[in-house]
Amino acid sequence: MNTKKYQSLQEFYPFYLSEHRNTTSRVLHFIGTGLVILSLIGGILFHDWRFLIAVPFLGYGFAWVGHFFFEKNKPATFQYPGYSLASDFMLFWELLNGKQSFKVK
Repeated sequence: MNTKKYQSLQEFYPFYLSEHRNTTSRVLHFIGTGLVILSLIGGILFHDWRFLIAVPFLGYGFAWVGHFFFEKNKPATFQYPGYSLASDFMLFWELLNGKQSFKVK
């Protein structure tokens, strides 16, 4: 368990990336975050609250499977929920635009 106390997202993000080194876990995070975005858009476009109820299940469900079964670590969400959520979207964007790779060397 990491005992360092992070004071900023910029300081936290390298730790977040170190906890997301498994390719399958990164793919699962990417899928979950993508579905969260689509569900939010769907909820707004169709004025249907069921899309919004699905958001935490989609986001956390895919991510936690990645952590518990592939990374074999505890999600940072439990200790740093805000930084972790922001980092999920940062990683999603970096994977989408090629700044990060699904496969970590």
